[in-house]
Amino acid sequence: MTIDTSRTGAGTEPPARGLGLVHEHERSLLVTHDGRELTRYVYRPWDVQLESPRPYFHPLRTLDGDLVSLYRPHDHVWHKGIAWSLANVGTANFWGGPTYLRGQGYQQLDNDGAIVHRDFDQVTTDPNRVTVGERLHWVTQQNETWFAEQRGFSVTVDTTQQSWTLVFETAFTNLTPDPIPLGSPTTEGRDNAGYGGLFWRGPRSFTGGRVYSPHGDGGDDMMGTRAEWMAFAGRHDGSDRSSTLVFVDAPDNPGHPTQWFVRSEMFACVCPAPFFSEIVPAPPGTPLRYRYAVVVADGDRGTTGAAQLAATGRAELGRRPAHTEVSIP
Repeated sequence: MTIDTSRTGAGTEPPARGLGLVHEHERSLLVTHDGRELTRYVYRPWDVQLESPRPYFHPLRTLDGDLVSLYRPHDHVWHKGIAWSLANVGTANFWGGPTYLRGQGYQQLDNDGAIVHRDFDQVTTDPNRVTVGERLHWVTQQNETWFAEQRGFSVTVDTTQQSWTLVFETAFTNLTPDPIPLGSPTTEGRDNAGYGGLFWRGPRSFTGGRVYSPHGDGGDDMMGTRAEWMAFAGRHDGSDRSSTLVFVDAPDNPGHPTQWFVRSEMFACVCPAPFFSEIVPAPPGTPLRYRYAVVVADGDRGTTGAAQLAATGRAELGRRPAHTEVSIP
């Protein structure tokens, strides 16, 4: 007997549903939703030392597939999607490129360190959540290990509001015998240059985009303000569509609400910056902990919609942290 499979669909692979994860061994984790890429976490970067090799998220896409991150722009080749990047870590630089020094300006030094992946404690996924726990070391250009870091991140999707949320958590511990000051170019004397932390670089077409916060909206004038959250909305070339990213500072972060490093006119970037204007000492043996949510949504949601997305981010931050217990080697 001949069986007609044209009606039953036998042999046809069903479409993917919900969140998925593909592990590119010794390179990256690719997070998908309904089979479409949301983000790629590159944990073994191939960067040269000048760019301070460190893990990063790129590309980042909305649920509709629009690209909302930029990789290695020619003006700042060390900018890569979203990355945990600190410019002034004692005498070291874990940001990339030149270091700003008081009274000397930017100097290219032999101090570009690397944040090096060591192992994963957890890589799990189900249709509703991806959860990752990772151990890393911060290694100077002189091959000295200064910090042990326990990092965690999770991804969830809310199709009712056409958004997805990345929660990023870090706890890093000074392994040296002396305190290490964490600062920024602003703490070295350069006004409004307090970058350092979870830094996002947006697409070129987002230049001139709109910045939203609980205190109103604007652009470059939002630089250095303190707020519980900050959002950036920009437009895409080609499709003429818009997207919104909302960055949420966890209420239990040191210095909450944080200061923000944000630009719109030169290029699109947002960074909750806990070391913006004050040096934070990292004492030996005591972990520093920071948590953030990044909500990625289709459309320009305006101030009211951004606030609603920020509430989603806060709710995800309210869940139990994924993995931030540091094991000291």
